[in-house]
Amino acid sequence: MSCWHDEEVRFDRAIVGDALGTVREALSKALRDRVAGPDGEQRMMQLMQPDAPRWFAEDRPIRRVHADASMFIGGLRALLVQSLHPLAMAGVAQHSDYRSDPWGRLQRTADFLAATSFGPADEAQRAVDLVNRVHERVHGVASDGRPYSARDPHLLRWVHIIEIDSFLVAHQRFGDFPLDAAGADGYVKDAAVIARKLGVPAPPESVRALRDQISSYRGEVRGTKESRDAMRYLLFEPPLPPVARAAYSLLVAATISTLPRWSRVHLNLPYLPLTERFALTPLGDALTRAVRWAMPQRQ
Repeated sequence: MSCWHDEEVRFDRAIVGDALGTVREALSKALRDRVAGPDGEQRMMQLMQPDAPRWFAEDRPIRRVHADASMFIGGLRALLVQSLHPLAMAGVAQHSDYRSDPWGRLQRTADFLAATSFGPADEAQRAVDLVNRVHERVHGVASDGRPYSARDPHLLRWVHIIEIDSFLVAHQRFGDFPLDAAGADGYVKDAAVIARKLGVPAPPESVRALRDQISSYRGEVRGTKESRDAMRYLLFEPPLPPVARAAYSLLVAATISTLPRWSRVHLNLPYLPLTERFALTPLGDALTRAVRWAMPQRQ
């Protein structure tokens, strides 16, 4: 009887294993198609070609941070906080296709991060050159009458420091292997390499300098009609089928828990420390664990 029982257990485990494998493959494909596009696998092979010189060695903090599932949370946080600078948001509202082609925008951003963080040096430089050419065309007049340009060093720095702060905050909160103090400084320093190539003057090279530069912009930020429209779209009207909105709600909940307190009033979002600590943070942990399970890192 025990032999038959052992065989049944092994058979049941095999069925469960096959079922989980099928689910994992389906989730992985769905995520990769959304984030990297239908040619994502081919693009990944291109970026991972061996023996090509790269901007960052394998042990650099930027590679650890940008390979983690917490980047989904950090990316959404960055968009929300960046929108609070009226001139930066004007450029997005007037020139971005985030509403008409949100997945295309996500894929282009993901490709830029992958190329500059992991890809060969020539691919990284090509990605930077493309962004710089696009920025040349992004200029106009904001709703308050002020002119703006995506090549404005002051706005470039704002976008950079909020993006890097967001990725770092999300990684330290939800990352699989959070960085120590030296590693966090190393991440900011790594990101400065890319920032300079994009035209950011004197980007921060330590966490302290990053916080100081963010503080220097506090008097310039405020909620606008454009930023509120972007927030509603990103948080409550995502271009997703109903079946996917439950998972996206976890992303939203986790993102809200990471927002700086000073940004809440401008975004009309409350600060609920107990709820965020005991409810939203665990939801973020669950989300990032699920993404890591579906999309394990390549060795």
